[in-house]
Amino acid sequence: MPGSDFGSPVGPGKESTVFKDRSEAARLLAERLAGYRGKNPLVLAVPRGAVPMGRIIADALGAELDVVLVRKLRAPDNPEFAIGSVDETGWAFVADHAARAGATQDYIEREKAHQLSLIRARRARYTPVRPPIDPQSRVVIVVDDGLATGATMISALHGLRQRKPQKLICAVPVAPPETVERVARYCDEMVCLEQPWNFYAVGQFYRHFPQVDDAEVIQALAGNERRADNL
Repeated sequence: MPGSDFGSPVGPGKESTVFKDRSEAARLLAERLAGYRGKNPLVLAVPRGAVPMGRIIADALGAELDVVLVRKLRAPDNPEFAIGSVDETGWAFVADHAARAGATQDYIEREKAHQLSLIRARRARYTPVRPPIDPQSRVVIVVDDGLATGATMISALHGLRQRKPQKLICAVPVAPPETVERVARYCDEMVCLEQPWNFYAVGQFYRHFPQVDDAEVIQALAGNERRADNL
C-alpha cells in the first residue's frame, strides 16, 4: 500500500527486536509518526494495554487521545480463543474458523450482545463526562501494543472508516507478516515496526509486559484535560 511502512519481515534465523516495554515501543512509533506532528491528529488506543502507549504518542505529536472500544468474540467453551470481534457500533468481524470452533449464528449474536454490554460499561467508566471524540475529517492513528490475528484491529478500523476520517492509520510495534497484509486493507497507512515470522504471542516481543488496569487507562486519558489547560 503506498505510503505504508510495514517494517521488514524477520525470517527464520534472524532475531527480531524485543522491546524493553510498551513505553519504549510507543516512543519508537512516535518517531515513525513524527510527520503528523502539528497536524492535529487524533490518537485512538485499544484498551487496555495500548492506552498508556497512546498517551506517549499523543504527547509527542501534539494530539488528542481517546480509546477505540472493541471486544473479541469468544469461541464456545474456550474464552481465550477469538472467533472474531465487535466494535462500539455493533459491527462484527467473524473469522473463517468460527464455524469450525462450534460457533453457530445464534451463539455469535448472543456473544455480540454480551460484548457490546461490556463495551458500553467500559465507555461509561473511561469517559463518563464526554462523548467519544469525533474522528470525522481528522488524521486518525489507531494504536495497539501488537497484533496476533488482527481481528480486533479490523473491527476498530472498519467502524472508524464509517465516520469519515481524513486519513486512517494503524500503528503497532509488532505483528506477523500475514496479519500486517490483512489489516493493511482496512486503513490508508500501516505502520508496523517488526514483522517476525516466529510469532506466537504479542508478549513474546517485550521484556516487560505487565497487565494494564482501568486506573492507568483513566489516568492516561486525563492527559487530554491537562493538555487543554496548557494551550
